[in-house]
Amino acid sequence: MAAAGGHVDEVVRVVGERLLPSGFEVYPLKIGWYNAVLPPSFHLPYHEDTLAVVVLSAPAMFEKLFIPFLQRHRREAARDPVDQCVSDTISSCVSQSFPKQEVDVMYDYEMHPNRKPKFLAQTAAHVAGAAYYYQQCDVPNQPWGSKKMFGVCIHPRWGGWFAIRALLVFRGVESGAELQQAPPVDSVGSRQQRVELLESFNLHWQDWAYRDIIRSEDSYSPRQREYFSTPPGQRATLLQRWGFSPEGHTQTQTVLNETEKIIKLS
Repeated sequence: MAAAGGHVDEVVRVVGERLLPSGFEVYPLKIGWYNAVLPPSFHLPYHEDTLAVVVLSAPAMFEKLFIPFLQRHRREAARDPVDQCVSDTISSCVSQSFPKQEVDVMYDYEMHPNRKPKFLAQTAAHVAGAAYYYQQCDVPNQPWGSKKMFGVCIHPRWGGWFAIRALLVFRGVESGAELQQAPPVDSVGSRQQRVELLESFNLHWQDWAYRDIIRSEDSYSPRQREYFSTPPGQRATLLQRWGFSPEGHTQTQTVLNETEKIIKLS
């Protein structure tokens, strides 16, 4: 079912109005843009003009949404509280705002049974114009020889201080020429900066220096940095110290930490 441009604009507006106050950003894209830059094995099975929206979390999401979520659910155990918080918020947005619309929601951490990610988060962000996905091929005369260097997205406002959370696919909503693709902002323009970025991300990701490759408008708060610097298996203890986790509850350790998720899904 094709949709008029006004319908597409309305969908994007409604998603934005629901999610932006909680510290998210939303960017529309066509499935065809995503599939065009990937091999067939990673294609999403929708018409090329199908409307999708990629959802990012800005630094403010932690205080605006996650801390209140912990306060409301302080006696409930969750395998990954951040993932649960994001999932609850997006699911509520979709069910309440589009009750008659079929929407497929894919989260950055979700995998198929064969361990292939349901969508490549950084590719989606790049083709939607949200954040530039810097890869090894973006470095002329690369100095690493045969060594594999994983890519990383940089946001023009937040640098590396953000996360790609989900992709919403609106089945049957097709956008024509009214939705034009805009390239992401190339904020790491020089070869030397790109070498520094990829080396920092691949070799020294623990110090988070890659996130500051450009000057950002905002970054993670001290409490947010403490949370994401804590190994996943120890975060329940941290939340308990903050007063948000039930006594005696031990959080199940996740297989992937925040940086590893970015690498696996990119």
